[in-house]
Amino acid sequence: MTQNNNQPPASKEKAAQVTPSSATAKEQKKTEQTATSATTQKAEVLVDKKGRRLGTLAIIISILLSGGSFLASQHQTTQQQIKIAQLEQQLKSADSTFDAKLVTAEQRITDKADEIVRKATVLMQQQDKSIASLQLAIADVKGRRPNDWLLAEADYLVKMAGRKLWLEHDVVSATRLMENADQRISALNDPSLMPLRRAMASDISTLKAIPLIDRDGLVLKLNSLEQQINTLPLASAVLPEADVIKKKEVSTNINDWQSNLMQSLDDFAGHFITYRVREGNVIPLLSPEQHFYLKENIKGKLLLAATALYREQSEVYATSLESAKLWSSQYFQQDDPAVKSFMAQLDSLEKFKVDVRYPQKMKTQALLSDLISERLRRNIDAIGETSVKASPVKEKAAPMKQAEATEGGKS
Repeated sequence: MTQNNNQPPASKEKAAQVTPSSATAKEQKKTEQTATSATTQKAEVLVDKKGRRLGTLAIIISILLSGGSFLASQHQTTQQQIKIAQLEQQLKSADSTFDAKLVTAEQRITDKADEIVRKATVLMQQQDKSIASLQLAIADVKGRRPNDWLLAEADYLVKMAGRKLWLEHDVVSATRLMENADQRISALNDPSLMPLRRAMASDISTLKAIPLIDRDGLVLKLNSLEQQINTLPLASAVLPEADVIKKKEVSTNINDWQSNLMQSLDDFAGHFITYRVREGNVIPLLSPEQHFYLKENIKGKLLLAATALYREQSEVYATSLESAKLWSSQYFQQDDPAVKSFMAQLDSLEKFKVDVRYPQKMKTQALLSDLISERLRRNIDAIGETSVKASPVKEKAAPMKQAEATEGGKS
């Protein structure tokens, strides 16, 4: 464009240098110049239009390109935001899983620490118990004197007396054991033990007041009666007792001749025929089978009485003997000497009372146990005081170790 605009002046300078003789040539040149200028103007107009079009086209293209680039950048930013969101989600899930793993790991560590602490506590308790038992053993060994041995023997004898009394109901053995324990206490010759001896004397008097029952002797008597049952004779048919008939005597009055005559006739007829009236149920003879069952039932009642004797069941003992006595009186021959002896022995056995009231507890046992425990506690306290005086440095060092342990636990 600039070259075309500069060319005409050059041509003008050249035309100016041309001589005047050549006017026609000048005019032709002018017309050519005007034609060329017109063409150049047209060309310039066309060029300007094309330039404008090209500019608008370039602007449109640049707008399109800028819009496309904007859309591409927008799409890219959205994709980046989606990726960022995905990464954030993955990061959150990773954080949550890491937190869960961390919590489980902390829980495991805490549980293991609690278990270790629990085991250590149990071990310490066991050690404390063993130390306490050792202290008791040391106190028992060091503090033992002849007096203490006598107290221990008395305590053993009192406990054995209680077992004999409440478990075996052996009053005689329990009384003897209590008397032996009293002898051990009296051998101590200690005035401070007078309340104990007073309680022991009260227990001994209570035991001696309990009625003694020879259970073995009673059971042997019942066994002997049981063996006699097979030899006892059975009674015949049991008839009710007849009414007592009063014999009328003949009067000496002559006016009673009629009644005297009738009485004489009755006495004469009585030598031939006797008529008696019996009111009540007649018990017939027993069959052999019933005889066997009768004897076995009586034996069973005697065995039940022997069992009730050892169990101290007075009601069962009394009812069993009463039933045996009733059956024996009904079905055995009562005028037989063996039956009479059997019934007499049943009567004597029925009078015994087999139930005995034993004391619920003995005063001596509690007092003696308290006395031994008190002396043992004094010995333990004395040993503790001597150990404190002997090792003060160790006791001071113990709190330091506990403080270090607590600091280590906190860290």
